[in-house]
Amino acid sequence: MKTILVLNGPNLNMLGTRQPEIYGRETLADVEALAKAEAERHGLGAECRQSNREGELIDWIQAARGKHAAIVINPAAYSHTSVAILDALNSFDGPVIEVHISNIHRREAFRHHSYVSHRADAVIAGAGIQGYAFAVARAAHLLGKNA
Repeated sequence: MKTILVLNGPNLNMLGTRQPEIYGRETLADVEALAKAEAERHGLGAECRQSNREGELIDWIQAARGKHAAIVINPAAYSHTSVAILDALNSFDGPVIEVHISNIHRREAFRHHSYVSHRADAVIAGAGIQGYAFAVARAAHLLGKNA
């Protein structure tokens, strides 16, 4: 079975308690359950990981080559700072979908630019955690697995 790697960056382990007025009350476990259910609906698997460390995210992206069919990534604050994550994503051959819980374009100006967007096949922002379901569905479509 083809799998989608769902990566979450720094502070997303605090979902549900960190700035709920921006990120909502749902938890990272809720995000992961949603992504896995959507992947299953499309005949795919999903492996979910979260790290507060840039290097660990890069290691997982590099390891995804030849193992995962697509990557859904919420790089969080690394969206705006990490050329290294962009470079790692550029070495991945499958679809990459960038997702943000909040609408980064309605927030502080420094959040309006994402390095990851330069590689992403799609960017979903401002849809809450439902954005992960949209991202998995888009990855499935790009993989030819519409259900």
